[in-house]
Amino acid sequence: MQGTESLRAVVEERISKLDYTIQPVNLYEPISYTLNNKGKRIRPILTLLACNMFSDKIEDAVNPAVGLEVFHNFTLLHDDIMDDAPVRRGEPTVHIKWNANTAILSGDTMMIEAYKLVYQAPDYCLRSVLELFSNVAVGVCEGQMYDMEFENRNDVTEQEYIKMITLKTSVLIAGALKIGALIGKANTEDAENIYHFGLNLGIAFQLLDDWLDVYSDPKVFGKKTGGDIVANKKTYMLISALANAKNKQLAELNGLLSKETFNEKEKITAVKNIYNNLNTGELTMNKAKEYSSKAFEYLNKIKVSEDKKQTLHDLGESLLNRIK
Repeated sequence: MQGTESLRAVVEERISKLDYTIQPVNLYEPISYTLNNKGKRIRPILTLLACNMFSDKIEDAVNPAVGLEVFHNFTLLHDDIMDDAPVRRGEPTVHIKWNANTAILSGDTMMIEAYKLVYQAPDYCLRSVLELFSNVAVGVCEGQMYDMEFENRNDVTEQEYIKMITLKTSVLIAGALKIGALIGKANTEDAENIYHFGLNLGIAFQLLDDWLDVYSDPKVFGKKTGGDIVANKKTYMLISALANAKNKQLAELNGLLSKETFNEKEKITAVKNIYNNLNTGELTMNKAKEYSSKAFEYLNKIKVSEDKKQTLHDLGESLLNRIK
């Protein structure tokens, strides 16, 4: 089994060979800017790790893995427009550095480029890989729509929220793993187990993201903290607080949510104080641990030797230890 860092190097090398120095410059330069503003490359690494669990040959998985990274960055680019987010990974977002129209067109092009890379999966699994990738892509869009609709509701349930983050975040992680497994010629049962490992890991990952938006150091987190509070985003933190707050505290929270004009810093501080009083951070962390445990139960079911699971297990653990 190759280690995470060696696989990251494989991904970075392949991304470096993507040539977007073509015309029109204002369409392709934002794509290079986005891909070169290096993220953790979690999804393509997961694809290669999953492939390597079942096969010593990972070369056939490299282009599809990079395609998933291009797709992921496309979703972030459009997500930043919808959220009017000024910063991504410590740098200005594309719609801020250029403009919204350019960001939309560049994002659309990234989606097509992602398909061109995923389409290079081997013939023996190409149909299955493309069908899975298409379902993942639609799921991400469905999740984003639920997320947008939730912004205008104060009655979002925990069940609805988990469904939303499953679609918006988890299906891509799960799909990345299953695509790698399919290319590695995993059997049907193992491919399903690795998919559900990713699905539950992704839910835990997003729940931690909710926590980090409130409590992390922005220099470490890579984006401005408190953004979800400012935007009234229905995170697990807010849903839990709305469910548990009573009387004066609930009235205060609803008042903060209903204000159209406010000082951002003051709102973040006030909502954070309510979260602290309700132990919302601890509740969110406990829920993340619940899904983390489910994830590793599925990983344990995969019928390969323990040493072949270890790297994926360690990476999963590292994704869930971002608060340290």
